[in-house]
Amino acid sequence: MTHKKLNILEMHRMSIEQYKQSRKTQLVCILDDVRSMYNVGSIFRTADAMRIEEIVLCGITPRPPHPEIHKTALGAEESVDWSYRSDAMQAVSELKERGYVVLAVEQAEGSIMLHDFADETDRLGVSGASQRGIAMVLGNEVNGVRQEVVDLCDACIEIPQFGTKHSLNVSTAAGIVMWEIVKHLIHLQ
Repeated sequence: MTHKKLNILEMHRMSIEQYKQSRKTQLVCILDDVRSMYNVGSIFRTADAMRIEEIVLCGITPRPPHPEIHKTALGAEESVDWSYRSDAMQAVSELKERGYVVLAVEQAEGSIMLHDFADETDRLGVSGASQRGIAMVLGNEVNGVRQEVVDLCDACIEIPQFGTKHSLNVSTAAGIVMWEIVKHLIHLQ
């Protein structure tokens, strides 16, 4: 069996207008002082692929429009809704007030391992009749999610790692966690 790669026309991608009107996955991504425009652009691109609701850019996180964000976002900064808050604590508080469960993507005492996330959804209130939206907080490339932001979150979610390094690039971590959460949310629909 051969597998012919699809060209751009054969993929039948939606337009930005169609994307804006489409149903979104009930997931918001908060970026807490992410400094690299390339990371921000990459997260926009992944957010578009997962069709998440919004990205909230906080603190020193760069904002579109910018050529370096566009270089990795490839236009996703136009399709994905985004907003800016001066501090991630404000974004977390606002989303919690709107009923979202807020998860810091961080290595912390008592964190939920990503492979155990599905087993924890009832406890977190993100499954069944009580399903609530989910917000995930990703932190600075060097320092991660600030402790005062972690303290406001409902739980921490951690990506298991088995090598000599104890961290992942923030855009890589975003993609891994987004996919696991989106898989869960799609299953509930």
